[in-house]
Amino acid sequence: MGLILIAAGVVVGLVGTLFVVATHVGGQTETLGGVALGITCAVGLAIPLVGVGIFLFVKGRREAAEFAEVEKERRLLGMVQSQGQVQISDVALELDASRAQVKEWVYDLVHKELFAGYVNWDEGTLYSRDAAQLRGDKCPNCGGEVELAGKGVVQCPYCGAEIFLTG
Repeated sequence: MGLILIAAGVVVGLVGTLFVVATHVGGQTETLGGVALGITCAVGLAIPLVGVGIFLFVKGRREAAEFAEVEKERRLLGMVQSQGQVQISDVALELDASRAQVKEWVYDLVHKELFAGYVNWDEGTLYSRDAAQLRGDKCPNCGGEVELAGKGVVQCPYCGAEIFLTG
């Protein structure tokens, strides 16, 4: 839509300007003031169209990038839930992302309360678990006592695994 408005604005500006210049060259206008006023009107109609078109084009690009990010998070969540556990390196390769980006997506999914499970960053494995299995004070990775490390995140002091809880 943005490109259409930009093109329409350019066409309106050019056609209006050419019309005014053609009428002046054809002798239908006698003063340059009329030509200047005509060109000003043509450009005045074109500028808002081009401006709105640029705004919509930039906004559309930004939304497309955000949608691509959300789609990758959705694919990550689907991979973990369907397989039960995945290697972070496999996720990074399949989604064409860095390890840091995968980590950011995991935390974002936990923050949105869409993912419950745990991850061992040292081993590079992400595990999906039911919330009921993650309740309590035992680490699902090593069985050690766990402590609260932040909202929705429990970190095992023994193996370092981060356990993500939802609602």
